[in-house]
Amino acid sequence: MTDWLEADQVLERLGIRPQTLYAYVSRGRIEAAAHPRDPRRSLYRASDVAALAQKKARGRRAADVAAEAIAWGEPVLPSAITTVAGGRLWYRGRDVATLADQGLTLENIGRLLRGGHGAALKSSRRPEPPAADSARARLFLTLAARAGREPPARGRAPLALAMEAADLLEAVVDAAAGLTGEGPAHLRFAAAWGLDADGADLVRRTLVLLADHELNASTFAARVAASTGASLSAACLAGLSALSGPLHGGMAARVEAFVEEAERRDPSQAVLARLARGAAMPGFGHPLYPDGDPRAAALLSAFTAPALLAELRTTTETATGLPPNIDFALVSLARTLKLPPDAPFILFATARSAGWMAHAIEQLQTGRLIRPRARYVGEIPGV
Repeated sequence: MTDWLEADQVLERLGIRPQTLYAYVSRGRIEAAAHPRDPRRSLYRASDVAALAQKKARGRRAADVAAEAIAWGEPVLPSAITTVAGGRLWYRGRDVATLADQGLTLENIGRLLRGGHGAALKSSRRPEPPAADSARARLFLTLAARAGREPPARGRAPLALAMEAADLLEAVVDAAAGLTGEGPAHLRFAAAWGLDADGADLVRRTLVLLADHELNASTFAARVAASTGASLSAACLAGLSALSGPLHGGMAARVEAFVEEAERRDPSQAVLARLARGAAMPGFGHPLYPDGDPRAAALLSAFTAPALLAELRTTTETATGLPPNIDFALVSLARTLKLPPDAPFILFATARSAGWMAHAIEQLQTGRLIRPRARYVGEIPGV
């Protein structure tokens, strides 16, 4: 009876206990028949067992793939906006380092990320940014206020959303710079921070390089919010909330602590001390760029960093083989231009808001809700 299996064969193929096999039989998932030579034993239909084995294997693979995708795995959502390929970052098929060299502004890049749609309708009287004791607080307050009063984005025309995104970017720049103004974002930052033309251009380059980075944590958060039909400002607020964590947009603070350690000792001692205790080198290495972060290379090549930063970079690279990433480049820029303490985060958040809006619009156009399932590992219910 080749169409039938013994109990021990079923238990081995399915990796289950006898009690589970009996449960499958009682539920009709596996057909059982009396053994022709021993009425005290049963045989089990092989095709039913094979179907269950295939289903279990498929379930395990799906769960494993999903779990790996959540932690630096393959992309879990289709997107035509940004990708990392060949060690480089591409905005809609265009190399980001080349875009930065071409003199494009954040506003240009925001429109590119949205697929070439939408420009801000300039208002002669935009509201002043909210009063707050920091630029970070102004960003949260601005987005929260708009999210509280703006209608859901679901069902709205793509062009209307693109126009709203351009207007929202204007409000974000106002909040980040702390004043309303005209012109591109980098010039408004330059006015707020007292930068010359060269400094303004370095800010422009930074904003272009940081505008998007595929499905990082903050962008995924923004897409999840957008998938519910929430407003663009609500999606951006979700992105900003995720960005504020120390493992994402707050990473620059950890780099700054590393730099301060190098100042107190010297770069060599700071690096050796971290190696001795097995500590990370914040600002160096990136999981997506084994050969070096192209954004950092594009930014660091545009200015001469202070001697301490240059020595720390050389020492760390020599000791660990890890090249600098964009967080180290941001801290180096901030120190070079003598920017406010929270400037790396503010530049990061302002630039990335352009990407969040593009991703929110793209997600809205799919009409799909992002709703992953949990793989439960807690106590067995009802036991």
